[in-house]
Amino acid sequence: MTRERTYQTEAVILRRRNWGEADRILTLFTPQRGKIRVRAAGVRKPASRKAGHLELFHRASLYLAKGRDFDIVTQAESVEAYPRLREDLVRSAAASYAVELLDRLSPEESENAAAYRLIVRILEALNAGGEPALILRCYDLKLLEYSGYRPELARCTIGGEEIRPEDQFFSPARGGAVCPRCADRAEGRIPVTLAALRVLRHIQRSPLEDAMALAVKKTTLNELEDVLHRYIQYLLESPLRSRKYFSEVSRPRGEGGV
Repeated sequence: MTRERTYQTEAVILRRRNWGEADRILTLFTPQRGKIRVRAAGVRKPASRKAGHLELFHRASLYLAKGRDFDIVTQAESVEAYPRLREDLVRSAAASYAVELLDRLSPEESENAAAYRLIVRILEALNAGGEPALILRCYDLKLLEYSGYRPELARCTIGGEEIRPEDQFFSPARGGAVCPRCADRAEGRIPVTLAALRVLRHIQRSPLEDAMALAVKKTTLNELEDVLHRYIQYLLESPLRSRKYFSEVSRPRGEGGV
């Protein structure tokens, strides 16, 4: 049976690079096909009508034609442009982090509708003025789960016993918490305070909206970032470039909360 030569999809633009004299190769994330790469022919020409709808972080409705190497964007219309992500340097850096992590964790053409809904909601929250550091930590935990890397936070990943209400450790290699009694058997372990562990567990088990509404101290947010990004770096086997950029442009935030 012959496949349709054209199709329509919604997508978030994750990445783009110039191709030839006037084209661009776009990395998209879609609800039905996950991550795909397509060619936007002629989009760099001054008269291109598609260019304004294919900016980074945009959510767009696209029509594509099947191609030999890359499918071709034939029509594009913005669904949401998220203007604050271009106007605010910190929010732009946070969005860059979000799309890079999604790109790095996602295989080509592997459907992940939950991850698509997540990136859309995260871009909306950043654009609406939410606290970027907290939004990104909620994003980390939810995307890890939707990508098959949910960290174990309720039981020791070595002994199997339920975690007690005390300071613990986290093992990137074992993918979760390690109790103090088993810590010597976990190479590369990271100490985790009880406060940070409670926030991690709250975010993991809560709906995204509830998690993003939590009040968290700056020191605890910093600890969450360290733990989650050591785990993410272990999974990816290399650091995220956008993490350093976000750290450099982020302004100090006031403390308060749990």
